[in-house]
Amino acid sequence: MATLIAALLLLASQIYWAIRIHRLASRRLSTRTRWVVCGVIFAFYFLAVAYNSDRLFEFPSYGPQPDPTRLGLADFTLALLQWWLLCSLLAFLLAFPLGIFYAAIRRTIGKSQRRSAPLPPQPGESMDRPILPERRHFLEQAAAGLLAAPFLAGGYALLYERLNLQIIHKQIRLSHLPQEFNGFRILQLSDIHISAFMPEEQIRKYAVIANSLRADLIALTGDFVTWDPSAERAVVSALSDLKAPFGVFGCLGNHDAWAGVKDSIESRFAAAEITILRDDCWPITNGACQLNLIGIEPDYGWTDHRVPPHLTAEDLPNILLSHYPTVFDHAAVLGIDLTLSGHTHGGQVNLDFISPTIVPKVFHTPYIAGHYQKNDAQLYVNRGIGTIGLPMRAGVPPEITLFELIS
Repeated sequence: MATLIAALLLLASQIYWAIRIHRLASRRLSTRTRWVVCGVIFAFYFLAVAYNSDRLFEFPSYGPQPDPTRLGLADFTLALLQWWLLCSLLAFLLAFPLGIFYAAIRRTIGKSQRRSAPLPPQPGESMDRPILPERRHFLEQAAAGLLAAPFLAGGYALLYERLNLQIIHKQIRLSHLPQEFNGFRILQLSDIHISAFMPEEQIRKYAVIANSLRADLIALTGDFVTWDPSAERAVVSALSDLKAPFGVFGCLGNHDAWAGVKDSIESRFAAAEITILRDDCWPITNGACQLNLIGIEPDYGWTDHRVPPHLTAEDLPNILLSHYPTVFDHAAVLGIDLTLSGHTHGGQVNLDFISPTIVPKVFHTPYIAGHYQKNDAQLYVNRGIGTIGLPMRAGVPPEITLFELIS
């Protein structure tokens, strides 16, 4: 039912904007020019919809994409169409209350003008007198500004905030951290999603930034590819520049599983001296002391993720790499000190102004972004650097996180 309502609203919004565009053209252009301009606009629109129909209205297939590692015509037109559909729908939803407000203002001003008029209205004259030109101009400009806001915000989310990287510094206090690891620095990079909008060159730039932070250990928490398995070579090549004294480790994400690259991408990372932990653990040794680093395998579900109990070490601090943050409840039961996750992109688009429950429902978890604690167990959910679906971020910029462990 919700899908049907959304589809009807989207259809209504497109009809509304077609009428608005035609009326605007009729005010500014001659009849012949108007039909030419409107014809070109509508032809481009329908061709873009037809060209991208298989990727626009259906969940993307787990297979080759037109341009898996660089921006081509197909991805450019798809992104432009997605931007238009989302922003035009939001602007359409604003238009209704604006129309009601404008009608109310018109009626109020009309009554005020009648009361101040020296003569009564003549027979046949409307009781609601027209709004004065200067007031009409102000109201039209204000309405136009409000309707333009979604388009401007969408452009900002697509062109700027999607790449507005934040470096987050976070101190994590572990109750039984060995003194040798006091001040130990772990850098987390998550949800790479190599794609047309996160090409290999951009990932290399992030790798350079990560190396400049001089972490002791680098943790990668999954979703290296998006849909196309052929992109794995490029993403591994870009991340192979990562270096840290205690090593670079990672776990896989659901997109790596869906694309069918779990085994092959693990082998490629191993050749680049990056260790992918798949239901496995690895001792991080500093002098006579150790940390127990755990990485778990992603499954195909959304909930009830668990840690194999045999991977934990009772006498060592346990740090878990899990793409899904839904594992945190079980990790806390097992006494795992710190869990590093991703997957949610922080919601990618902040929808709290509609309802703060939307994103948690979509991801089936209350753990969306940032730091969480349950007794002595802690979780950090990284917003990632890539995007999925709409190549936009709004109120949820990408991040690289640098943790400092303290006792």
